[in-house]
Order: sequence, then structure tokens, then C-alpha cells
Amino acid sequence: MIHLNFKQKITMRILSGILLALFFGGTFSVSAQKSTIYNSNLKDFETAVSLYNSGQYASARFVLDRLKTNSLSQEIQADWNYYTAMCAIRERQPNAGSLMERFVSDYPTSTRKNQGCVEVGHFYFQQENYEKALFWYEKVDEMYLNANESEKYNFQKGYSFFIAKNKKLASAYFNKVLNTQYYGSQAKYYLGFMAYEGDDYKQATQYFDAVSTESKYKERMSYYQSDMNFKLGNFQKAIDLGIVAMPKSTLAEQSELNKIIGESYFNLKEYAKAVTYLEGYKGKNGKWTNTDYYQLGFAYYQQKDFQNAISQFNKIIEGKDFVAQNGYYHLGQSYLSLNKKQEALNAFKNASDMDFDASLKEESSLNYVKLSYEIGNSYESVPAILTAFLEQYPKNSHQSEIEKLLIDSYLSSKNYTEALAILEKKESQENKLAYQKVLFYSGLQSYTDGEYQTALKSFEKAVALQKDATISARATFWKGETQFVLDDFINALLSFKQFLGNAEAKNTAEFTNCNYNIAYAYFKMKDYDQAGNYFQKQIEKGTDKARMNDAYLRLADCRFVTSKYAQAMEAYAKVIEQKSVDADYAFYQRAISYGFVGKNEKKIENLKSFLQLYPKSENRDDALFELGNTYVAENKDEQAIATYDQLIKEFDKGSFVSKAILRQGLVYYNADKDAQAIVKFKQVVAEFPKSSEALEAVSTARLIYVENGKVDEYASWVRTLDFVTVSDAELDNDTYESAEKQYQQTNTSQAIAGFGAYLTAFPKGIHALQANFYLAQSLFANGSEEKSVANYENVIAEPRNEYTEPSLVRLGQIYLKAKEVEKAILILSRIETEADMLQNKTFAQANLMKLYYDKKDFANAVVYAEKVLDNPKAEADVASDAQIVVARSAMETGDEAKAKAGYEKLMTAQGELGAEALYYDAYFKNKEGKFEDSNVVVQQLAKNFSDYKYIGAKGLLLMAANFYALKDSYQATFILETIIKNFSDFTDIVAKAQTDLEAIKAEESKTNSSITN
Repeated sequence: MIHLNFKQKITMRILSGILLALFFGGTFSVSAQKSTIYNSNLKDFETAVSLYNSGQYASARFVLDRLKTNSLSQEIQADWNYYTAMCAIRERQPNAGSLMERFVSDYPTSTRKNQGCVEVGHFYFQQENYEKALFWYEKVDEMYLNANESEKYNFQKGYSFFIAKNKKLASAYFNKVLNTQYYGSQAKYYLGFMAYEGDDYKQATQYFDAVSTESKYKERMSYYQSDMNFKLGNFQKAIDLGIVAMPKSTLAEQSELNKIIGESYFNLKEYAKAVTYLEGYKGKNGKWTNTDYYQLGFAYYQQKDFQNAISQFNKIIEGKDFVAQNGYYHLGQSYLSLNKKQEALNAFKNASDMDFDASLKEESSLNYVKLSYEIGNSYESVPAILTAFLEQYPKNSHQSEIEKLLIDSYLSSKNYTEALAILEKKESQENKLAYQKVLFYSGLQSYTDGEYQTALKSFEKAVALQKDATISARATFWKGETQFVLDDFINALLSFKQFLGNAEAKNTAEFTNCNYNIAYAYFKMKDYDQAGNYFQKQIEKGTDKARMNDAYLRLADCRFVTSKYAQAMEAYAKVIEQKSVDADYAFYQRAISYGFVGKNEKKIENLKSFLQLYPKSENRDDALFELGNTYVAENKDEQAIATYDQLIKEFDKGSFVSKAILRQGLVYYNADKDAQAIVKFKQVVAEFPKSSEALEAVSTARLIYVENGKVDEYASWVRTLDFVTVSDAELDNDTYESAEKQYQQTNTSQAIAGFGAYLTAFPKGIHALQANFYLAQSLFANGSEEKSVANYENVIAEPRNEYTEPSLVRLGQIYLKAKEVEKAILILSRIETEADMLQNKTFAQANLMKLYYDKKDFANAVVYAEKVLDNPKAEADVASDAQIVVARSAMETGDEAKAKAGYEKLMTAQGELGAEALYYDAYFKNKEGKFEDSNVVVQQLAKNFSDYKYIGAKGLLLMAANFYALKDSYQATFILETIIKNFSDFTDIVAKAQTDLEAIKAEESKTNSSITN
């Protein structure tokens, strides 16, 4: 725009004349005539107008301000207000607009009103207040404007409409001055610009060409012409014009020119040149669109700069168009080029879910299924993915390849549940072969997870199919293993022998130890001769150290039970030599074997050595008792008494205390030390009433009293005992013996009736303790576990006896099954402190560990878990349970260092424990900032443990966090969206995924205009 400023200097002569006139005028008498004042004012007004017309606005304003307007006529007053406002306008005084507005308002009939409106409009236009300018221009009557005024008025009004974005009226007024000398070029420029904005590039070009020779427009138009040529597809011309415009453009325009030039090079497939300019683009309002990211990413991709390509492609978030599909496909290809297969899988999945380009969809689907087979898939069953591809693209050139992958995937994915569901719908012979394999491996997984009935069904089906001889053989073996665990020893033995009879058996890993399994089946069936023979076969064939030690031990036990003591001692010696965990037991068994072959001195020597070598052995109390008994047999009464005393002292709550005291009494009785014998017998009766030892003590004491003629004293003593009734003793014995006979013959129902009748008749009878125990056992065996509780409780309420420990164990089992936690804890705590058998202590500790963990009493859970882990004889599965309790409890209490150490020990575990350990390996790598390593572990979790959906979903949450930490927002959002879509059963996982997704989108929306919150 061109604005004219006029500045004139007031000459000293004129100014001096005015000041002089004013000075002398001030000396006139106040009584001068009014007409004189009027004439003087009129003359001064005329002087002011003359000064204004000559451009001396300050002088004119000075004179006007000194006039007494009340002495002027109304017409002159109107003119005074007009010229006063005009002087302010010409001098650009701040109040100029309000002065002219007041003039127009006060003198609406003045002939100068029209010009006043024009002038105030021009004033506001010069102030760039175009809204007010338009307001006053609208009040102008255009017909009264002369040619020059009309041109200026039309252009400035048109420009005001242009600024107000009223293109229609702006065009109308610009067209009025289109051919004028002064305003014509400006009007053409703005008309061209409006045509450009309206995408009328033909008309815009005409207008711009008309002023292209004028330098002041040429620079500005290069930008628009570059953009127009780009939009018209004239990419090279757009580039040329854009490069010219770049140095003389604003920063905002330079950003847009970078985009125009870069995209033009992109369209010309000159990708290296495109990158330079596309990188310089700043986005709209600082944000890029998905298309922007795609173009720069593709330009990098074409130059094989895959890392930079990925950094752009993965910013395409929430894209739902052809550009996004194309971007996701090339993102997948970029990841593949860098061997990042999990990331590639996610990208291809996204591209395959879009329908904008059918060929791209199919190619993406192919890559997705291949990668799913290769690395596993946490979102979907791999067999299902492969099957869906074959159904959707039956004419794909890779169909035969995918069909082969489908067969293999049933096994490699380990997603046996879904694989079985798919295979059961297929009838081809090739699928039946795969079906047999999946059944077998599904059975193994169920077996590992403790689902034995499910495992057995799978193995039986696998055996029945007979498609793969090796699988058939292995399934037969594991069918036997499962039957063994389910206590079906007869069928387990049959399965093991069928396995041995299979020609393919010797080619399997199971063949190595089959004799060992057969031996145990016979052992459980109490066919000790055959069990020993097969243990011997396993020893001769060879096996791992743990099984070899156990085979020698069980061989020794079998020979011992069948009275082949020499062979037994030889086998026990092998166990001792190998220093296995059972060496103490073997040493003890060998010691007592000497007694059975008539070598009591050797027996005594070995028992004494045992006590020195194994001071903490669970067989120590047995050894002390046997040593005492052997001293008795050798008539070494003092050593016997001392040994029994040692036993009583060391194991004051043990099961041998009552027996040891009774034996001491018998030693004294046989030595004719009646008084000392009576003391011991009465001690047994007082401390262990109703026990078999108490009954024997009473019986033997009776002989002493009778021999010494003290029958009355005996009778008085016996009357104080509530479990001995002399007059009813015979009936008591007969009733009990009748029930016991039925029990021994396993006539359970009759035994229950008989023991019930006995306890009704003799609730405190001689055999009440035994009756309660055997009745409880019979009820338990008959499935009436709840009814057995009362009788077991009666047994454990008595002082320690031979039935206490088995009763406690049964009650523990019952309460655990019934989930009566507090009762179970009380019973299990007693077992831990009172049991003689280590396996019962282990049973108690393992279950106390689980109960405390379930109660969230993590401190006690860890205490018992560590007790289990300290037990070298703990079963492998029990030790694994203990390790997981330690690890989980540590996580619950925030001790992550301890949890990490615990999970590291479980890395070789199978089934769900293995999946959990692997998840936490990934978790701790994430915590350490090893995000890529963490993702590798999550991929292993997806491939090897896909059946464990919940743990897999947690792994995906972790993977999303890893990717976001690696600044790969695309992968992170894709994974989170997939979790939300596919894992609705796990509400906590979905909620966490939703929260994380919203956080990522909120952050990414700061730089990507395509993301909506």
C-alpha cells in the first residue's frame, strides 16, 4: 500500500503576523461591539481555512483552537468542527476519528458530511482498523465523489472487505479500479491472490502474470505460483519457483515452500532431494499429518535408510486411509530389513486389517502369517492365523508353503487348546498326523500343569490314532506315567510294558528309564521281588545320578522286605558310598539288617556309628530305639536303659517315648527289679493312656502285683484307669476283635459298623484309641471324609501315640480339601513339630507355605518356602512351588531384588511357572532400561508359552512400554489397541492398556495433527 504524508514548515513571517495580531487583539476593550468580534473571528476562520488548504495543518489547528465558536454562525460552526477534525486527521492525532465522528453526528445535514465519512474511513484505514473503516465507508454516498476520490475510496473499501474475508464484495470493489493507473496493479494482485485461495489457478495465473514485471509483486508471487504449479502437477516448475521464493519469504512461508519443493521432488521420485526439503517442513501450527510422516519415511525407505524411515512411519498413528496402509506396510518392510521381526509383525498386522489396497492387504497378510509362525504371536493362535489366510486367499502363490507351516505351527506355537479345536475339524490324513502330535504334546503340558485326567485322555487319544510310530510309543509311556500318578498302578504297569514292546521305544528318550518306572509300579503294588528285579535292570543299564541313587535304595528296600538281607546290605552300601541324600537311611537300614542275619554286635557297632555320622537324620530316634532293643537282646541292660533314656530326652514328644519307657519297665521286670518296673509301667499308663503300650504296661504290672501278693493294690490302681474295666474286659476285647477282623479283610462297610458299635458300647474302652483310628480310616476310604474328622480328632486329642501322626496327616488333607484354612494351619503346624517322617514334615511345610501365601501373610509364606527349599529331599515340583512363593511374596512386599533372584531360579521351569518366570525376566530387564532385551524375552514368551493368555497379555503391556521408551510410538499404540481388542476377559489388563494408550496419544497429539484425543 502507498500512504502519503505531507509536512510543511510555517514561515516565520506568517506565524509572527498571527501572533502579533493576537497580541494586539488582546488589548481591545471588552466593550467592543459584537460585530467587530464576529468579523475578526470570521477573518481568523478564513485564515485557518487558507492555512489548511495550503497544507499547514498545525497552523490551521492553532488558529482554529483560538476562535470563539459561539460568536460564529451555525454554518461556520459546522465548518469549524469539520476543519478541526480534518486537521487532526491530517496530523494523525489519536482523537481524530472521534472528532470527525462527532461532526457527522452533530451536523447530519452538513454538505461536508459525505466528505467527513470518507475522511474518517480513510483515517481508520490508515490506522489498519479495517472494521471501522468499512463502517464509515458504508455511510458514504459514492455519487458525490470525484474521480480521484472514487479510486482511493473503491480500492481502500475493497481492501477492507479483503481483510474481512468478504471475497465477493472485495472482488467487486477491486474490479472498479482494475484498470486505473495508481491502484490497478494492486487490485490485480489481490484479485489473483483471492483466486489462488479459491483454487482458481487459471484466473490467479492471469492476474499474477499481469503484474509479474513489477518487482514489488514478483517476489511475493513466487511463493503462490510455486504452490499453484505444485497443485496443478507442474512439479519441476513448482520446484524452480519455490527455490527462487525461499530466500525472500517469511519463516512460515519457508516451511510451506520446503513442503512444496520436497513433495514435488517426492512425486518426481527424486527421493534424496526430497528428504532435504521435507525435513525442513515445520507442519501446520507445528504439527505434521500422517501424510507428512509417510512421505518423509518413504523417501528414507527408498534410499535404504531404514532406521530413519521407521522413525517417521511409526508416527503414523490412528491412520485409517490408503496413506496409513501404505505407511504400515513399508514400516513392516523397514523393520524386516533391520531384522526386527516382532515390530514388523505388528506393522504388517495393521496394514493387513485395512481394505484400501487389496494387493497391499494380501501381501501384508502373507508377511504377518509367516512372522507369526516364525516368532510366535501373543494376540492370536498361529494355526488359526494360517488357516484364515488359506481360506481368505486360496489362490495365493504361497499356498502350499503356508499349508506346511500350518502343520508345523500346531507344535511350535504350543497353543494346543486352539490347535486341537482347529484340527478336530480337519479330516485329511496329513492333519490326522498333526492331530496325533498335538494330542501328545497337549497331554505333556496338561501333565506338567498337574491336570492328570486331562493328560490321560490326550495320551489315550494319541495312542489310538497310530499315525506316527514314535509319537505312539511316547504317548504309551506317558499314559503309564499319568496312570501311575493317579495311583492306577496295574494299568500303569501294563502301559509301561506295552511301551517296551513297541519297536520304536528304543528310539525315544523315555526308553532309557523305563525299567525304573516299571520297578516303581511293582513297588507300589507291593510286589517287591519283581520291583527289585527291575530296579536291578535299571542299575545295570545305567541312568542319571539321582535315579541311580534312588534305584539302589529301592532295590535294597525290596531285598530287605523280602528278607534277602545280604543283597539288601550290598545295595545299601552302594547308596552310602555315593553319599546321596538318602545315605543316612541306607546306613540305618544296613545296620538293622545285621540283626536279621544274627550279627548283633555288628548291628550295635553300625548303629553307634550312625548316631555319630548323622546327628540330624530323621531316623535317629529309630536308631536309638533299635540300639536299646539290641542291647536288651544281648543282655546289656545298663546300656539299654541308658540308650532308652537318651531317646526319651532327645525326642520327648516322639512316637518312641511310650515304647522306650515300656521297654525300660520290661528290662527291670526281667531283671527282677519289680519296684523300678512298676514305676515305669505306671509312667506309661499316666502319660500315654489308652495306647497299646499302656495296655501292655497294665498287663505286665498285673503279673508283678499277683506274684507279690498285692492284688488289692493292683485293683485299686486299675479302678483309677478309665480305659480298663476288669469285669467287662472280655466283652470289650471280643467286640473290638470282631470289628478289627473286618477291617483287616478290607470289608469297609462292616468295619465301620463294627467299630461304631464298639465305641458306642465302650466309649472309653481298652481299644477305644485303635477303634477311633480304624473307624476314621474306614470312613475316609469309603468317601465319608467329613464323618471321619471326629474320630481323627479323638485320636489326636490323646497323648502322643502311634496313631497320632497318620491322623494328623489325614486331618490336614481333609481340611485342605475343604479349604478350612485356619483349621488346616493348626493341624499342619502340629504335623511340622510332631511328625517323625520327613515326608510328612515336608507335606506340612509345603501346604503351610501355600496357605499363608493365599492369606497374603507373605512373611510366614517365605519362612515356610525357605524351609522347603532347605530340604534336600523335597520333590522337584514342591521345590518349584516354594521358589515361586518366595519370588511372588518378594514382589508383593516390594523386595524386587529378592524376587528377581527367585525368578532366575525358575527359568528352566515348564508350564505356567516357566511362563511366569520368563515374564519377570522381561519385567526386570525393562526396569533396568534394557528395553530391546526385554522385548526379546516377551517374544520368547509369545512363542513358547502362548497357552497362558493372561501372562502373555501382561507381556504385551510390557512390550508396549518398551517400545514407547524406545520412542517407537506406533508399535506401542498398536500393541495397546490390540490388547484392548483381543483380551476383554482380562479387565485389569485392558484397563491398564487403555490408560497407557490415552497417555501416549495425549503426548503424541502435540506433534501429530492426525491424532484426536
